[in-house]
This record gives sequence, structure tokens and C-alpha cells, in this order.
Amino acid sequence: MDTIDDLDAEQERLEALLEPLTEQQWSSPSAAAGWSIADVLVHLAQTEEAVAASIANADRADLWERGDQPLDDAVDDAVRAERASGAEVLRRWRSARQQSLAALRGADPDQRVPWAATPLKPRVLATTRLAEHWAHGLDITGPLGLPFPDTDRLRHVAWLGHRTLPYAFAVAGQEPHGVRCELIGPNGDTWSLGPENADSVIRGSAGEFCRVGAQRLRPEQTSLVAEGPHAAEALRVLRNYAA
Repeated sequence: MDTIDDLDAEQERLEALLEPLTEQQWSSPSAAAGWSIADVLVHLAQTEEAVAASIANADRADLWERGDQPLDDAVDDAVRAERASGAEVLRRWRSARQQSLAALRGADPDQRVPWAATPLKPRVLATTRLAEHWAHGLDITGPLGLPFPDTDRLRHVAWLGHRTLPYAFAVAGQEPHGVRCELIGPNGDTWSLGPENADSVIRGSAGEFCRVGAQRLRPEQTSLVAEGPHAAEALRVLRNYAA
């Protein structure tokens, strides 16, 4: 599966759901605390614009400099400063996502570009964008009661969550540990991630695993099974992003 093509597909799915929204729906609360549905899309538009800017300024190590301000605060301030009507936000995001996709496809695949926590290669950056659009898609569709079924594109999100486990352990002040994941995808196939000889294993639904990593579910709210000395802690620190 090509990551950038799958990002495009995930965004197309979201776009089809957003197009019919009324202004009342746009201004209604999302599942992201303090943000309306339109606010969520403002954030996605801003971050897609940032993708294109980061690729165009790959040698600018200071591009994401924000002083001592925590990233979450900076993100919230940016959204509040650029709130707009649903129609305006949708137009902005459409333009931003197309520019982002073109930049990702045209980028040197081996050139890391500046991003929030650490420079990333373009296809890893595309994976983070897919994970964020999927997670915020949940924030939008859940409150509106819109269908948003899991797809095989979650394979990218699961890979990202597993790939960033060493970082997640470090953020929690712990030594990283090898963890294997045996996840069941939406179509019933098994996705295996991590070393085969790992003594810690997470088993269960890929959708639940990804939702835990997106901070949309707590491990105890899922049917995921954690076996071995470090699997439960891996679920506790799991995150589909690095910030």
C-alpha cells in the first residue's frame, strides 16, 4: 500500500462526509474538547499547510520553533486565531490537502523535513497525517452520528503506534522494551508488528489498538490482551504521534 495514496483516500472519505454539512453542524461541538467541527478542520488545514511549508524549507531546523510554549497550547491558539465558517474552512482544507499531497509526492524520499517533535522522511510524515486525519475523523463523525468504519488504511496507523513505542516509553520516563503486536484488521487478517521473540505481546483488534494510540480509548475500555512483563505498560504509553 502506498502511504501517500492511502492518505489521499482517507482525506477523500472525510471530504465526502463534510460536503453536505449545514452551518449548524459545522458549529456544533466535536469530540475534541473545546473545538467545534469547523475548528477541527481548521487544525487539519493548518497542519496540511505546514506539511507543504516544511517540505519547501527542509533545511530550516528552526521552522517549528515555539519557545517554551507547549505544542498543544500553540495548536489551540492557532485554531482560535483563524476560526471561520464551515464553507470557508472546507475550501481552505481542500486546497491545503492538495498542496500537501503534491509536496509529499514531489519530495526527496530520503530527505528528512522539519516537523513538530523531530524531522521525518516524507512517507513517515504522510503516515502521521493519515493517522491524524483518521483520529480527527472520529472526532467529527462520532458526534454527528456519521458512518466512519475502519478500513485497511489503519495498518499505517498501527505501524506508527508500534514504531513510536520506544519514544512513548522514553516520554513516560521508562526504558524502551521490545513488544510484539498481533492485531486483527477490519477484514479479519492478522497484522504482525515487532520481533517474533518478544516476551511481551499485545493481541486483539487493530481498530482498538489504534484508538488507544490516538487517545480515543483507554486500554481498559478495549478487549485487547496484554501478555508478558511490558505489554500492559506499552498499551498505557501507546501514542500514534510524537510530541
